[in-house]
Amino acid sequence: MRRASRGYTYVYAMLDIPSSSVLAPPGPGPRPPTEVTDPVNARILAVSEDRIAGFLVEPFAEIARLADLPIDTVIERLQAMLAAGTIRRIRQTLMATNLAPGALVAWRIPAGGGADPLDAAFDFLWREDPFSGHIVIRSTDAATPGSAYRLWTTLKVPQGFSMAKHCEHLARRIGADQWRAMPAKKLFALGVGHVRRQGMVPGAKSAELSQVLDTNIVELSPLAWRVLEPLKRELAVDEVHPDPWRARAQQAGVSFDEFVHVARDLNERGVIGRFSTFLEHVKPSAGGTRVTRYNALFHWRVPEGRELEAGREVGRHHILTHCYWREGGPEFANVNIMAVVHGTDKPTVLAHKQAIDAHLASVDIPVLYTNVFWGGRSEIKPSEIAPAAYASWCRAQGIEPESMR
Repeated sequence: MRRASRGYTYVYAMLDIPSSSVLAPPGPGPRPPTEVTDPVNARILAVSEDRIAGFLVEPFAEIARLADLPIDTVIERLQAMLAAGTIRRIRQTLMATNLAPGALVAWRIPAGGGADPLDAAFDFLWREDPFSGHIVIRSTDAATPGSAYRLWTTLKVPQGFSMAKHCEHLARRIGADQWRAMPAKKLFALGVGHVRRQGMVPGAKSAELSQVLDTNIVELSPLAWRVLEPLKRELAVDEVHPDPWRARAQQAGVSFDEFVHVARDLNERGVIGRFSTFLEHVKPSAGGTRVTRYNALFHWRVPEGRELEAGREVGRHHILTHCYWREGGPEFANVNIMAVVHGTDKPTVLAHKQAIDAHLASVDIPVLYTNVFWGGRSEIKPSEIAPAAYASWCRAQGIEPESMR
């Protein structure tokens, strides 16, 4: 095994995958395996979910290098998993918090007669609002502050347009009588990696405090936007090959060299996120396998002035896919630190929460209030962030774009 792959040895141990079986070539047959439980697939996904940072000219070659597998095997397996729906999408992610104002939005949908208004609101945001990304119906184990807010979304509103006006428009369309937008003031953890998190021990954390990521908006030139739009678009099955960006340069109307130059510049400016394979982690695969069963949004309120300290302590925990400083306001008992955990069973997810709580106590950070919002029905799509796309959407909705600024 090459040196670059040694950092991933613990992943195979957690998944109870013998190293010898991971190194074995795929078995014979007309179709490669598409389940995440297949040793070779697990090996690839342990890298490809969230370990390829920034823009790379040959991202699949880097996945192959870190997974210590032939690139032909990586390409074949990723194509098969994408075609089967095991992988939901493959794309170059962006640090969208630096490209468009964003927020976590909680919506209160009153009960009504006839069709379930909560499901109807969910369907509208899923199908009709390209700026809403994660859409989740959540619940709490007991009636608590904020438990009436069942519908949660992430929202990005492109530069030059108003978050408040967009939310007001959506509230009218979905029948929400109250909503709360909670922009991220700071980020402490941002990654997916569901496969490598399976079997992770509660309390596992880094030796150092987590880094703090800012959410400052970066202004882009028309050329940068022209490159960025095809760069961020998800790849089709036949685009999963060693040279994925050449055709995207043609779509942007620039030379390949210019496309790469602009993409690298965007990377240097902190605009580019990971090149990532996103698993279908909510619904079962074709073979009935689920990557996760429970998704929990943890809330903590820590004393004012200690948000950065608390966020960096919480963000150290490896199990977290997201950790933010967000202000929940009185609707949510003034919580200010939020984090997301996925898991295959509820007691284990709660054990991770208890380990984080115990850690905060051990470093003398008081928790004044805490809660868990459990995810139910959910859908995920990339939020559109292009200003031109927003103007087009407004017109399709019968709205004058200037009125939304």
